[in-house]
Amino acid sequence: MSGRSVGVLTIGQSPRTDVTPSIEAILENSVSIVESGGLDSLTHETVRSVEPDEFDTTYISRMRDGKSVKIGKTKLLPLLQAELSALEETVDIVLMLCTGDFPTLKAKKPIVYPDKILNHIVSALLPSGSLGLIIPLEEQRETLLSKWQQEELKIFAEVASPYEESDIAGAAIALREQGADLIVLDCMGYNEQHKSEAVKGSGLPVLLPRTLVARIIAEYIAE
Repeated sequence: MSGRSVGVLTIGQSPRTDVTPSIEAILENSVSIVESGGLDSLTHETVRSVEPDEFDTTYISRMRDGKSVKIGKTKLLPLLQAELSALEETVDIVLMLCTGDFPTLKAKKPIVYPDKILNHIVSALLPSGSLGLIIPLEEQRETLLSKWQQEELKIFAEVASPYEESDIAGAAIALREQGADLIVLDCMGYNEQHKSEAVKGSGLPVLLPRTLVARIIAEYIAE
C-alpha cells in the first residue's frame, strides 16, 4: 500500500479530528489521509449563507472548532463540488464523510458514498423485517425514512444527535421496542462509543458507518 492516499471529504469543515482517527486505525500506516471540507472556505460569520431554508434538505456537520452546523443541501453542493475537484487531484480514492446522497457530484477518481454501501449491506443482512435508524435531527426524519424505504422492510427512526449530549441507548431501546431487528447509526458523526451504547441498550446488531466504510476502503486499496 506504499504511497496510497485517501481523500476524506466532509460536508462541514476539515480536519474532522472526531472522525479520522477511527479511519486511520483501520487503514495501514502507509496510507496517507488528506482532508477537505465543503465549508472550509467559510467562517462562522459567512456560514449563515448555507443555512437550510424551509424547502431544502437539512444536513448537520461539524465546524473546525467542534461546533455543529446545519447545512442546506442546495447551497452546499457547489462548495462541495469545488472541494472534491481539488481533492481528487492529490489522492487515489475519496471517502464522502456523510451518509446523505449526492448524485449530482462529478468525480474523476473512485468515490465511496456511505449511504450506498449501507443500503446494499442492509438489503443483504435484512431482506425483510424491521430496520431502526438513529438520526441526528428531527427535521431529517421524513427525508431519511423515504431514503431507506425498501420492499419488505419496516423503517423506524429515533433522534439522538452525535454532536451533543444525547441518549443513544434510549433511542436504541425505543427502536427495539418498536420491533427493530437491526439498527443503523445514520450519520458519520456517530462513533464507537455511540455504537457501544446502542448495542448495550438494545441488544441488537448495530452498524456504524465510519468504521464500515473504512474497512471497505482498506480492502479496495490493499495490494
